[in-house]
Amino acid sequence: MQFIPIDSVDDERINAYVNLTELQLRNKLEPSKGLFIAESPKVIDRALAAGREPLSLLVEEQWIDGMGDEFAFIDEHWGPDIPVYIGSEATLHKLTGYRLHRGALAAMRRWPLPSVEDVCRNATRVAVLENVVDHTNVGAIMRSAAALDVDAVLVTPSCADPLYRRAARVSMGTVFQVPWTRIGGEGDVRTADKHAWPEAGLEQLHGLGFTTVAMALTDDSISMQELERRLRSDPLERDHIDKLALIFGTEGDGLSHTTIAHADLTVKIPMSHGVDSLNVAASSAVAFYATRK
Repeated sequence: MQFIPIDSVDDERINAYVNLTELQLRNKLEPSKGLFIAESPKVIDRALAAGREPLSLLVEEQWIDGMGDEFAFIDEHWGPDIPVYIGSEATLHKLTGYRLHRGALAAMRRWPLPSVEDVCRNATRVAVLENVVDHTNVGAIMRSAAALDVDAVLVTPSCADPLYRRAARVSMGTVFQVPWTRIGGEGDVRTADKHAWPEAGLEQLHGLGFTTVAMALTDDSISMQELERRLRSDPLERDHIDKLALIFGTEGDGLSHTTIAHADLTVKIPMSHGVDSLNVAASSAVAFYATRK
């Protein structure tokens, strides 16, 4: 590794960490130089293990010794020329506005997202995130999907990017372990067709053999227990479900009326004490647990 001390956040060598917004990292530099920022050794470790290419690191000086394994891995797989910029705790706090968890960031290269068909080829249970815009919720859903063996996650064109720094951090790096892509367009957010969801996207899922399930409160919603029964029923039963796509809606408004109208089923989680719904991250965890294999 090349260890390079810095003493100011105005150093142009760390421009990607300081001056570029998430949208600039993703959009303006794509496709040849698209970046994302991984924060914390746990997230960096999982990104490296998934084969994601590091372009540079920014590390708080007191954590340099504790990152020997990461540096050795990078040297072995990408060579010794990756720069590691070293700053004081005060410098990095000025950069982020808060103390970094174990003081490490990595700028890493984005990769072309796979097609929906590729991601779903061997999947029997997938999650679809419709316009979920809060990065914390996206990260939490990705973490639950990994923990509860969801085969893949599909995000609609207006959904927050799972590679945003906060989303990846909240996911604890599981965003690099669960297969995911965008549904609508060709995987590149710039070319994604926002009109390809929900009608065309749902049709695509139906063509791949999935029963589409809208998680929503409607008059004809079946209970989560009934969905479980259909999943575990004899394959010869008329209402047996073999391949499941669970669809979760945006914060506040939930799923669009069009999505609900075109989905095969609408499912609700029974609740008590007058509570009508859960936060989307919480409801996804309940649904993933209830429908696990």
